[in-house]
Amino acid sequence: MMSVTTTTHLNFRGDARAALEFYRSVFGGDLAAVTYGDAGAAQDGPEAEQVMWGQVLADNGFHVMAYDVPAAMPYDQGANSVFVSVRGDTVEEVTEYWKGLSEEATVVVPIGPAQWAPAYGMLKDRFGVVWVLDVVSHHNG
Repeated sequence: MMSVTTTTHLNFRGDARAALEFYRSVFGGDLAAVTYGDAGAAQDGPEAEQVMWGQVLADNGFHVMAYDVPAAMPYDQGANSVFVSVRGDTVEEVTEYWKGLSEEATVVVPIGPAQWAPAYGMLKDRFGVVWVLDVVSHHNG
């Protein structure tokens, strides 16, 4: 049987490395990034230092990829283009991630108990990415 994995791939315009470093500071893990210059796709100028492919991958299961859209391509982040959902097993775990992500963020829904989850919150981080954090409810029967 074949298996498939999906990973959130965030697109930026020059902020990919800063965003990846920020997400690593919140979730831990290893950051890998290849610049356009590394790949020989841009010889000089500001684009050479931008991220052509990057990711943060952590032992806790967190995985996000990101890159900088090249200047030659159109880019519009949009108003509600994508949400990144992070689910944890405990309120404490999710609250720690919330504290990290909420630095310089705009809170959409403050984190707290919800009808469907022990904890739920939504925020737009400093890079304009919307995160939805919640706790997976474990109901028996």
